[in-house]
Amino acid sequence: MALKRLSQAELARVCGVDRSTISALLQPGTRLPNAGLAADCARALGISADWLLGLTGRPEPLADLMAASLTLTEAPRALIDEQIFGWHREAAGYKIRHVPATLPDMLKTRAMVEWEYAPQLGRTAEQAIGAFEDRLKWMRGAGSDYEIALPLHELTAFATASGYYEGLSADIRRAQLQHLIALCDQLYPSLRVCLFDARRVFSAPVTVFGPLLAVVYLGHHYMAFRDTARIGVISGHFDLLVREAEVGARGTVAHLQGLIERVE
Repeated sequence: MALKRLSQAELARVCGVDRSTISALLQPGTRLPNAGLAADCARALGISADWLLGLTGRPEPLADLMAASLTLTEAPRALIDEQIFGWHREAAGYKIRHVPATLPDMLKTRAMVEWEYAPQLGRTAEQAIGAFEDRLKWMRGAGSDYEIALPLHELTAFATASGYYEGLSADIRRAQLQHLIALCDQLYPSLRVCLFDARRVFSAPVTVFGPLLAVVYLGHHYMAFRDTARIGVISGHFDLLVREAEVGARGTVAHLQGLIERVE
């Protein structure tokens, strides 16, 4: 009432009861109001009826909690995604777990980035790629551990220039695989990459930013969850990918070395 600047008489009028009813409710040891009055008071005060009755620790109405815990954000087809970078900054120091849509951007060579994003960047490609590399440098120094799960078929398609990677030159593919090998070898265990068989387990592109946030990539939008329960479910899904991985983090380098032999 104080925060809303409502007097007992004003709250009573809004709820359609006598002032004495509100006054009685505010006395220590008073019995809880009936459900109808509790709902009317909560609506008038802009709070949750459950919180008013001591059933939850959050005062926000359910609709507000849902709006805060689940958001849809546009996902532009762009090299520098301000939203993603903002989430990385927010989660600095936490473990970040990631299932990318293609190869992870943070592990790509400059030549790979140019091939993939140049059609969207046009004349600003050089400037955009420079800014992208600056942000990658920040991310690698932010103190976060990164755990990445990739489907085996994605790397096979990359090595053989099939599907999404059709037309990508052998030189770029070979250099990219060598770059992945170097990073996986040098940065382990702060960077761990495991490979799962999508015929056994499947995953949409998803990122878990520590205990703060879990994001599912839909193509044109990100679906972001901030409530503990859903973050836990998506984290459990990532645990399954790691547990069922065909190639664990320690074996990824050897697998990548084998793929280099398939580059033609």
